[in-house]
Amino acid sequence: MISHNDKTPLNEKQRERHILALGGTLNALVSQSRALMAQAAVAFHAELQPAGFHIALWLDAFGPAKPSAVAQAVGMDRSATSRLTRELARLGLIETIADPLDRRSVVLSLTVEGRRRMEVAMLAKGDTFRHRVASWSEEELLLCTGLLRRLLDVPVNAGGEQP
Repeated sequence: MISHNDKTPLNEKQRERHILALGGTLNALVSQSRALMAQAAVAFHAELQPAGFHIALWLDAFGPAKPSAVAQAVGMDRSATSRLTRELARLGLIETIADPLDRRSVVLSLTVEGRRRMEVAMLAKGDTFRHRVASWSEEELLLCTGLLRRLLDVPVNAGGEQP
């Protein structure tokens, strides 16, 4: 079927509207995710900037690393990462240890207190998420997971349970 201007089929216009609606929904998802991460950051430590929480979150997920690797992984410049890691260390949430492979450099690592606080923060974040999907069926969970992985081009076996 052709639209009134005889240039674009109606189904293409409808598809474009659906794509725009999906984009708007994904923007809302990102905004809500940021808000949830900000709440988790406060639960982790009220004095810490959210960007510092992202550093701690990365260290929790991937383990000890050089400051330059952390900066690159979280998308921050080295000076911002340095300032935030000093703050994390001052709060007793991370420690710097000599790199066993190169004693001239250091490796960042969460402290026991940092790991404890991260666990508390992530449990609270997880509880919020679980509440939001509590009424979803198994099929809906699998469908949403599969579509998001496809959209993000993430392998099926990445990040958890196989469908």
